[in-house]
Amino acid sequence: MSRNILIINTGGTLSSVMKESGLAPGLSTQDMKRELHVVSGDINFEIEDFMAVDSANIFPEDWSKLAEHIGGIRNDYDGIVVIHGTDTLAYTSSMLSFMLQNINIPVVITGSQLSITNPIADAMENLRCAIHMAASGRAGVFVAFNRKVMLGCRASKVRSLSFDAFESINYPNVAEISSLGMNIDDSTIPVRNGVFHLENNYSTEVCMLKMFPGIHRSLVESIAAQGYKGLYIEAFGIGGMPFLKHDFISTIEKVIADGMTVVVGTQCRYEGSKMDVYETGKRALESGVLQAQDMTSEAALTKLMWILGKTNNPTEIKDYFSLNIAGELKNY
Repeated sequence: MSRNILIINTGGTLSSVMKESGLAPGLSTQDMKRELHVVSGDINFEIEDFMAVDSANIFPEDWSKLAEHIGGIRNDYDGIVVIHGTDTLAYTSSMLSFMLQNINIPVVITGSQLSITNPIADAMENLRCAIHMAASGRAGVFVAFNRKVMLGCRASKVRSLSFDAFESINYPNVAEISSLGMNIDDSTIPVRNGVFHLENNYSTEVCMLKMFPGIHRSLVESIAAQGYKGLYIEAFGIGGMPFLKHDFISTIEKVIADGMTVVVGTQCRYEGSKMDVYETGKRALESGVLQAQDMTSEAALTKLMWILGKTNNPTEIKDYFSLNIAGELKNY
């Protein structure tokens, strides 16, 4: 039986054209209709222009509106494909994973490194993969890129120019395409544990900070003074932060005592944090920080924004952050 798919265009490189100021979104989904028919096969699809922006210009309010839109039409289609710029795609896919709780259809986000108008672009293959994953009947939020499918909350852009721009971090690919077709590993797809409910509230009072040798604690004090409620820190190695000379950790302890939520992860792309090994990590844990474990930075940051949009209660925040909501976190 033929599947009915909705393709939502938000812009990005895939739908870009050359303008005087450089590449910018300019193609509508109607402009791409012929190419979309080529890759869709016998799958029925509708197309819709949601917005047309470079993904650097996508903001949290756009995530909320997109989640609300998808939630409202989810029963009208067998699956949804979202065309998106690659630069912030992993942030969008992570946040949609949290906002679209127990979504009952596949929502597949894709983009490309070259415009669909370029004859050697990766756009067609990425769209083909996304459309057929959207028609697979596997519910959840996914990213399709370079003939592979990843969980939305595990995808991260790891290359700036290569067609193999995205990888699934600390988690197997959901599906891969080869000469044998699309092979989907169902064991990698989180099981729905309830009915769909939209949870698209969020907090923008969240900041990200990357550790570097010589970082001064006044940066944290400044962030707290500006009224931020949450801070995600990419720490050294498996989660270490300094406590000698510029005593960074004591400042973290102070801002936590004053009501800020501080989450600590690692600058390392793979394998996650483990802060109970070294003194530099143990002291941070004792100060009250939450640990990102094996989450991507994109997932950890958006999860913090999402949680702080739900509650300001420290106990509830801690409980939510330790909970594996969409496959973003191993069950520790």
